[in-house]
Amino acid sequence: MASFAFKQFKIDQNRAAMKVSTDGIMFGAWISLANTQNLLDIGTGTGLLSLMAKQRVPELHVHAIEIDEQAALDAKDNFSASPWPEIELVQLAVQQFESTQQFDLVISNPPYFQSSLKGENARRNVARHTDSLSFEELISAFLRVAKPSARLAIILPYEEGKIFISLAEQKNLYLARVCEVKTTPNKDVSRLMFELSSEPSETYTEALCIYDQQGRYTEEYTALCKAFYLKM
Repeated sequence: MASFAFKQFKIDQNRAAMKVSTDGIMFGAWISLANTQNLLDIGTGTGLLSLMAKQRVPELHVHAIEIDEQAALDAKDNFSASPWPEIELVQLAVQQFESTQQFDLVISNPPYFQSSLKGENARRNVARHTDSLSFEELISAFLRVAKPSARLAIILPYEEGKIFISLAEQKNLYLARVCEVKTTPNKDVSRLMFELSSEPSETYTEALCIYDQQGRYTEEYTALCKAFYLKM
């Protein structure tokens, strides 16, 4: 898949190991951008989440980090060709990222395979396995660059999401929002989209189902994502 066209931008993905996915689109639409001026996208890949954030709030200051050189080239091209070429991109491991800027919101669709067998594609392994960015390192990076009232938004498979939330709570972060995602009504929850905060708050819990029994997008998924999909 060479490119993916959205209503206001296009994603070229010739070089990136991880392509546009339902997870990414759904997560980019779900993230709360309220009271956000400065956003950091960790592991931007093709730049999808950064571009979705800018479409939603064009005045947002967005910084994107990507460790993989080839994915960063895709992101650079996608930012340049979009209505928001001012998105700042750094090709660097987040463990090495330093900034005088502090962020209101940090977002990530991070690697999550911790113990599964690796494939032959080394770059895809970096994008999918936590060797390159562990959950603990991601939490530490957030704490390092976050404003005191900042939020961290993440999407992970269900079990990995539970592990991440537990680790974050050990670092005095609080679960502010969580969305339990099912692919179809009869399947178990497969994904967690969640937002952690440095400040104590009650947890707002919601649910989302992507497809109905007939394999069509549900009304709630359509309502969430229709601003982005070209034909929705």
